[in-house]
Amino acid sequence: MNSPEHKRRVAILGSTGSIGTQALEVIEQLSDSFEVEMLSAGSNAELLIQQAKKFKPNSVVICDEAKYDEVKNALVVEPVKVFAGLDALKQEVQNEHIDVVLTAMVGYAGLEPTIKAIEAGKNIALANKETLVVAGHLITSLAQKHGVNIYPVDSEHSAIFQCLVGEFHNPIEKLIITASGGPFRGKSRRELEGTTKEQALKHPNWTMGRKITIDSATLMNKGLELIEARWLFNVGVDKLEVLVHPQSVIHSMVQFEDGSIKAQLGYPDMKLPIQFAIGYPNRLKNKFERFDFAKYPSLTFEKPDTQTFRCLQLALDVLSKDGNAPCALNAANEVAVDLFLSDRIKFLEISEVIEHVLAKFDFVKTPSLEQLQQTDRQARKLALEKQTKTLFGA
Repeated sequence: MNSPEHKRRVAILGSTGSIGTQALEVIEQLSDSFEVEMLSAGSNAELLIQQAKKFKPNSVVICDEAKYDEVKNALVVEPVKVFAGLDALKQEVQNEHIDVVLTAMVGYAGLEPTIKAIEAGKNIALANKETLVVAGHLITSLAQKHGVNIYPVDSEHSAIFQCLVGEFHNPIEKLIITASGGPFRGKSRRELEGTTKEQALKHPNWTMGRKITIDSATLMNKGLELIEARWLFNVGVDKLEVLVHPQSVIHSMVQFEDGSIKAQLGYPDMKLPIQFAIGYPNRLKNKFERFDFAKYPSLTFEKPDTQTFRCLQLALDVLSKDGNAPCALNAANEVAVDLFLSDRIKFLEISEVIEHVLAKFDFVKTPSLEQLQQTDRQARKLALEKQTKTLFGA
């Protein structure tokens, strides 16, 4: 894999986002091992054009069809095919030249392209946690059917995966997913009543996109990660635990049946998990900053406050219920976070919107893809209805 003739060809879905841009930094540094085959972006045409000119992939897809002419005209002299729209993306991920698809699109939008990539036999480096949250039972069975491996990119799941390498034959007693606690760790609901989006977007340790940063502030991110871990590692709800670890040095832990615990440590940086996922099973030499224990003389841990951070408790409830409930949770959360970021609801109302949706959506125990799509639409509609009632006092 280190010789030019064995370069791994990578497609990045969501190349202009936080994960996508960091993935390109990894590929640039390890250009003897990787090359970019395809890039896609939602609407950030300007950055997509810059990336295409620099990395010269075989193709790019701009999902916002209104931006097609802008991208096409900018790349007319480049050896890059230009496509637009979600249907084009679903087709391009099936390209025979792609070895691994890094799914870094934000939210529910990443589901269908991931399904198409799996059906085409592409290994998946999964950064879009919503894919397994929404349709874990469908995705895992589809991956098994087509002989596809799913390599986690989230730092927490990457940590678990790294701890399990060489241990797959040993039963898991518990998976411990760590959380920084976000910017509001230790605060009460009363203290959070006047929270602004500027405050919520100031994460103490990680630099991420806006949506996932708000999810970290509400602790919904940990809830979604629990649901994702349930499917990635095929464990029961009783074997999943969240532990707040403010320093974000231990990214997660695995406890085995003999009581031994393995942990994966490192700086809060996504480049290593990205590299491990697209390069597995090889650990490739890089120039990333090395961890210095002397800078962290104390590592602390505490249980999460699910009464203040209601979103985590709602996710735990949904995890136990299963069916299409995680899909409803995810859709409601996406709408609620968008409403908060656009100043239409308050921070504490995010959980209220989600709770409203979970009380009213139509539950299906074993949903098909079509039923999940219907659940997503219904949940988004219910979330917007809740916001309207809040605004007008109905």
